[in-house]
Amino acid sequence: MKRFDSSDDRQSLFRRLDVPLLLLITVCSFTSVILLRTLWVQKITDEVDANDWIVQLISMLIGIAGCLVVASIDYHKLARFWFLYVPAALGLVALTFTSLGYGREGADDVNWIDFGFVQIQPSEILKLVFLITFSLHISKAADKVNQPLHLLLLLIHAAIPVGIVSAQGDYGTAIIFASMTVFMLFTAGLSLWYLLGGIALMPLMIWFVWTHVFGSIHRGRIRVLMNPGTDPLGLEYQQDLGISAMRAGRLFGKGLNSSEYVSVPEMHNDFIFAFIGEAFGFVGAVLVILLLALICLRIFSDSHAAKDTMGRTICMGVFAILFTHDLMNIGMVLKVMPVIGVPLPFFSAGGTAVVSMYLCIGLVISAYSHNRKKYRVFYDAEAER
Repeated sequence: MKRFDSSDDRQSLFRRLDVPLLLLITVCSFTSVILLRTLWVQKITDEVDANDWIVQLISMLIGIAGCLVVASIDYHKLARFWFLYVPAALGLVALTFTSLGYGREGADDVNWIDFGFVQIQPSEILKLVFLITFSLHISKAADKVNQPLHLLLLLIHAAIPVGIVSAQGDYGTAIIFASMTVFMLFTAGLSLWYLLGGIALMPLMIWFVWTHVFGSIHRGRIRVLMNPGTDPLGLEYQQDLGISAMRAGRLFGKGLNSSEYVSVPEMHNDFIFAFIGEAFGFVGAVLVILLLALICLRIFSDSHAAKDTMGRTICMGVFAILFTHDLMNIGMVLKVMPVIGVPLPFFSAGGTAVVSMYLCIGLVISAYSHNRKKYRVFYDAEAER
């Protein structure tokens, strides 16, 4: 059996790390801590207290440490222990359906666990577990991914987390899992004919979700996007305030010491991009988007450095998480997408989400560093010969 031994084991870990990627996410996290502290100091919203920015800082430090640990371990070795962490992750998710489960105030989903001394969001842990197990499953299927039976088994694998988080009412996270599935399968070589078949079935899928899955509040959030101004004091209220905050920032923003800010519900969490636009203006908002785009591009680049299907699908799975989160969150704040409770990675408050994303980045760096040869994004194997 082929062994996955790194050819640069004698090199220092630092030399094998994707340092630019680590720097980019650290800049985002540190900016988040500053933003959350400002929200607390300036008393912009009653939803924020001192614990939020402190938890964010501690989570960032734990995340960096966890990222380095995961990056130092060959991802194949991590995948071998799936039978340990899969039951643990599913067990935590199951607890959300008990008396320990709760939903955030104003939210319509129940996807948190309150242990008294700490609150965690199990679906964030499930993302990490799915990333490893689904990439392992794909690598086992190898060149059989286009065979109907193997593809059906892969889709059943993906349907499990989608179904669980949908049962929690967390449709935003369900979309994230679906996005991961699509990106990872096409990275593994899924035929475009399946994509065309999926597009052909899309109207039927949309009808089913609209009539049998979404509740009245979810349908209402979509209707107000198509008919803006019909519910300004209800479902549109939060997004309208978000737009007002963005406009108030103008070109260069009010800075972090203004005497007046627009207070938006969930400004520290799902709507933190609105505060970014108000504090740093259009220029600052664009810079944040560029930062997030560079992170995505760096992960895409690292996928080309991975030596096998499992490494590539891990990278593209993380790419799907970040890209979909960024697209949905910013679109939600700009009122071009419905409010669906998806945070902005590395910026929104949330200890579990921060640590989970750092561990995902650790897996990307593991796939990048544990190979025999570093490949450039546009590496030409024939030319190299």
